[in-house]
Amino acid sequence: CGTCRLCRTICRTGAIDLNRRIDPAECVLCLDCVDKCPRDRIHFAPAHAAPAAPPINLGRRTVLASLAAGALAPLALPARPHARQPEPLLVRPPGALAEVDFLGQCVRCGECMKVCIGNALHASGFEAGLEGLFTPRLIGRIGYCEYNCTLCGQVCPTGAIRRLDRTAKHTTVIGRAHFDRNRCLPYASGTDCIVCEEHCPTPDKAIKFRETEVVNSRGERVRVRQPYVVDSLCIGCGICENKCPLEGAAAVLVTAAGEDRHADRMDWGGY
Repeated sequence: CGTCRLCRTICRTGAIDLNRRIDPAECVLCLDCVDKCPRDRIHFAPAHAAPAAPPINLGRRTVLASLAAGALAPLALPARPHARQPEPLLVRPPGALAEVDFLGQCVRCGECMKVCIGNALHASGFEAGLEGLFTPRLIGRIGYCEYNCTLCGQVCPTGAIRRLDRTAKHTTVIGRAHFDRNRCLPYASGTDCIVCEEHCPTPDKAIKFRETEVVNSRGERVRVRQPYVVDSLCIGCGICENKCPLEGAAAVLVTAAGEDRHADRMDWGGY
């Protein structure tokens, strides 16, 4: 091994120290160092020799089933990541790269989820397909993106989530809120509720009200303030969904509609 220290320079997570020792707790096994080493001096091997495998004795039925599974496996993955249809509930962190680039850069280390002070970021299931498994997504019913927080971009080791200063964060749109009028109290039962508007952090309030006369659940004519979202002001932080006082599903839901990461997902519609 020479003194180029290229391995340390390209390590996505800083797992290689000045003496070129690899910290197994930080290494995510991306194998970039193995691929780029000019002298082919980096190798990974099991800590202990693996026991000899028993002889394989496959029956005809097992062989046929394995061949069929192998033939069908490619159908489970899209030909290219960007060929997938946008998933409305897949809300990415503020500063996330365009989806194809994001999936390529994210190493699923979980640092953004650990540091999220609003408990908004959680590991994806199959919302983004197999290639998106364990990548971070915002779940508004569990947490929300704190208006002044920029920590996820600061701790991301690969740049999958860009660093944003506070000014940029305030104008970064990660989604848009939508009301379910079948559940929202002012619409569904003629009962006043302003919790979502009270918590909205944007200076001009992305949630406004229209005062309307309705018949409430007791059959009385009353005037209530019915909320609506001003799309141009909403940044999709999810606090309205998180603070909605209803049990179970919230009456307001944040989707990825309107996100400004990349043009092909800016205007694909609401949920």
